[in-house]
Amino acid sequence: MTKISGIYTPNIVPFNDDHSINEGELRRLTAWLIEKGVHGLYPNGSTGEFIRLSFEDRLRVVKIMAEENRGRLPILAGAAEPNSDQVLQACQFYADLGCRAVSLTGPYYYKVSQESIEKYFRDLAAKSPIDILLYNIPQFSNEISLPVVQRLALDCPRIIGIKDSSRDFPRFCTMLAQIKPQRPDFVCFSGTEEILYPSLVMGGDGGTIASSGVMPEVIIKLYNDFLAGNHTECRRVQLKIQDLIAAMFAAGNFPEGFRAAVSLRGFNPGPPRFPMSKAEMDNLEMAKTKLACLLGDCGYEDAARECKSYSKMTGSKQTRKIDVDEVVRSVLCKLTSK
Repeated sequence: MTKISGIYTPNIVPFNDDHSINEGELRRLTAWLIEKGVHGLYPNGSTGEFIRLSFEDRLRVVKIMAEENRGRLPILAGAAEPNSDQVLQACQFYADLGCRAVSLTGPYYYKVSQESIEKYFRDLAAKSPIDILLYNIPQFSNEISLPVVQRLALDCPRIIGIKDSSRDFPRFCTMLAQIKPQRPDFVCFSGTEEILYPSLVMGGDGGTIASSGVMPEVIIKLYNDFLAGNHTECRRVQLKIQDLIAAMFAAGNFPEGFRAAVSLRGFNPGPPRFPMSKAEMDNLEMAKTKLACLLGDCGYEDAARECKSYSKMTGSKQTRKIDVDEVVRSVLCKLTSK
């Protein structure tokens, strides 16, 4: 099968007022991401709040997106379930839908040994009907140590790669050095946009990049510029997108900043799945104002309308003064116009 590479988008899940999945809006978002040129879809990631959905809803999210996709892009489906039986049930369901692979975190909640983690993945690899991409995110689950990753990569053909969201660039480079010479086809994805370009330079295969669900044009262009050898442009864009990422994270209660930014591209994400305090809601509105004016200045019409609306409500043009370097706007405007 074709090797997984490029930019895969961990999408948000739009909700209705009763917190059920807004199927129509999820289909519209899926179609938009495909139209914008992302290389693959990644439902049930952290950005999709999989942990806040029921098992049945997680299956339904992937089913809806697979139906809308109609085989146009490969799908890497999150299948990080709390026990092996449910993981394998999800694996079979996603395989039947035609997904390319599943993404599996290390076990979460309970702390377990690396020996247990290795046994867990070996057992799953022996039984799974679909390829597996390991997902290392030690902030929220047990870390998958580099020695375990190396042994699994070399011993288990069903395990085809890893998404590393540890934000540990030295670890990422060490992983490349230990595994790629012995298994060149092993996929090494960055899970954080902050090190996307450096990871590509060192031999990474792409990434699952949450901001590609907000500004796919920019992230895809960075990746294509890398392939074309336009490294000066890549470095410039990589440094400038840091501020945009920071603004979305600053909204708090992840992934509400990303959901707010998606709304500025013309979608209705619906209410937060997890309750927010009044202070958090106020902070989110401030972050949305900043994002609206930034994206609006870069030519995104829906965001520009939001920015003007905020200005009218305050009766002042001060809302448009955001704490982002003017160069950021000029660079992103240039990118989105191409």
